[in-house]
Amino acid sequence: MARPATTIYDVAREAGVSIATVSRVLNNPQKVTESTRSDVLKTIEQLGFVPKAEARARAQKSTKRIGVVTPFLTAPAYVQRLRGVATTLANHNYELVIYSVGSLDQLNSYLGATLLGDKFDGLIVISLQLDNKLVHRILKQRIETVLIENHHPLLSTVEIDNLAGGRMAAEYLLKKGHQRCAFVGDKDIPEYVVYPTPQRLYGFRQVLSDANVALPSDRVCLVPYDMEAARQSTKGILQPSNHPTAIFAATDLQALGVMRAARDLGLKVPQDLAVIGFDDLDMADYVGLTTICQHLDESGRIAVELLLGRLSDPSRPPQHIHLALSVIERETA
Repeated sequence: MARPATTIYDVAREAGVSIATVSRVLNNPQKVTESTRSDVLKTIEQLGFVPKAEARARAQKSTKRIGVVTPFLTAPAYVQRLRGVATTLANHNYELVIYSVGSLDQLNSYLGATLLGDKFDGLIVISLQLDNKLVHRILKQRIETVLIENHHPLLSTVEIDNLAGGRMAAEYLLKKGHQRCAFVGDKDIPEYVVYPTPQRLYGFRQVLSDANVALPSDRVCLVPYDMEAARQSTKGILQPSNHPTAIFAATDLQALGVMRAARDLGLKVPQDLAVIGFDDLDMADYVGLTTICQHLDESGRIAVELLLGRLSDPSRPPQHIHLALSVIERETA
């Protein structure tokens, strides 16, 4: 005899809560305390509870809603990725619902309760670390999902090669004749967020080393992702008489802080100090910043196309798209 399917009543009894509480965890997780939500989600996982999954499979009913889960909602790079998602979805009559993640517990909640609530046709997850447990939960729920700036073999992804980006920055500066280089990047990134700066720094350092150009530790500044923090830290490495003649910033936002520091110290860019960033934000063009372009809007557009392709034909295998990087040469380097 087949084992009866686990019900919401089983979950409530095992977790020691009411059915209404389980329902809130599934549909309105923000109305439940973190500890209760965590307990209920663990019970759901242990019991293998799948609400409405069979009905969804039979009816094949579309909600016409796509969820996007992202950190740092107001950061410029994420805004541009979201713009690519939104403009593409607008042509396909889907509603876009955005979840901004501010903690690991929140991430687990969104990708637990949100998925189990059966609210979306598909998900796009931007720059977030997903462990195998979360990925298998997604697969179990049959929620089509695409990752941006992350890789998993079982899900479609849109990625770049950050190591190559760092190499490109170094090669560009060496070609310009720079022998005293520095690096400004971000730190204190939450553990659940993809952190590309170490790869960009490694690629940058690797090419400089191959060219016998030193990158001493006092010319590597890692500060919070903030223009003012980048500005203040850069002043420290620009004070000596033999200050670096070029700085690679791991993000365009930090590159703007570097440029402001140079101006504060009376240094001309690029005559006294060359500056190259990474991202190619809208503002980079406005201020004439030389940068490594990673096609942010395009990543959002491609993610939507991959997702819609899987929704129309779930038998398609996962696709892994690697966007090419390029140096956008402007006035700062």
